[in-house]
Amino acid sequence: MKILVTGATGFLGNNLARKLLQLGHEVITTVRPTSDLRPLDGLDIETVNASLTDASAMAPIVGDVDLIVHSAAMIQLGHSKRESSIAFNVGSTEVLAQAARRREIRMINVSSVDTLPASKDGTPVQEDSEGKVPKYDCSYVASKLAASAAFDLEVTKGLDGVTVCPGFMLGPNDWKPSSGEMLLFVAKTPLFFVAAGGCTTVDVRDVADGIILAVAKGKSGEKYILGGENLSYMDLWTRMAKVVGCWPPRRKIGNLVANLAGKSGDLISKFCQQELAVNSAALSMGQMLNWYSSQKAIDELGYKIGDVDIAIEDAWKWFKLNEYV
Repeated sequence: MKILVTGATGFLGNNLARKLLQLGHEVITTVRPTSDLRPLDGLDIETVNASLTDASAMAPIVGDVDLIVHSAAMIQLGHSKRESSIAFNVGSTEVLAQAARRREIRMINVSSVDTLPASKDGTPVQEDSEGKVPKYDCSYVASKLAASAAFDLEVTKGLDGVTVCPGFMLGPNDWKPSSGEMLLFVAKTPLFFVAAGGCTTVDVRDVADGIILAVAKGKSGEKYILGGENLSYMDLWTRMAKVVGCWPPRRKIGNLVANLAGKSGDLISKFCQQELAVNSAALSMGQMLNWYSSQKAIDELGYKIGDVDIAIEDAWKWFKLNEYV
């Protein structure tokens, strides 16, 4: 099978592409002139210079594949770049979904658990949960929600489409780095405080396996959470600290302190004309219990959740091997 994997230079896309190649599939991906191509070194992946939001450029590429896995996304956990985030995340999803529908091929849309509500009382959220805590309206959340809606619209028009929602991923091949930046932060920064919330933490390779299962077993129009172990940030950072060999955090940040720190970060960002990682959106999200149930994926796809500690260890080994620390 020839498969278009968007975002194959990114964290999830790269791990997925590697697994697909091991299974004997052909993989094609799009790149930009500014793309870092190191993640593709040594991989038999066809690359095409094209914009995912350009329908005319994507038409011949989609016309030559049997399946699309759309994992490329613009991620901005803050208030800046909202318009560009929406333009890319929605635009690329629309272009690919419309092309896949016309060609009558399956498309897997890689969304996010951040398009789902947070838990109010610690009970893991499911795909259809209602009455929970809505996510903070930041650039990433808004753009991914709009992209998910655009994808669902194409499904109503006949697209054979399946949505997967990964949790917070850790593991090797995080070239940017993306979510592994949290692990590097724990390793490089003296810790005392940690956000009071939590997240569903998963090995990126388990998510890649889940996507492959969704290709074969996912029901068109359905959404599957591909999460892992639901951990507080205190627990997660303590496990990270143990792996990297540093002191763990001591106390959780209260909502009042998080709110003040977030607003301070916003003010400094305006002064610097560049949004800091410490901002009201990121800290508000950090105070939420982003805990999810993957039971539907387990029951319907055969999804399996591995050991989070192994994911942390392998991520750290990879970062050290590639001289990030």
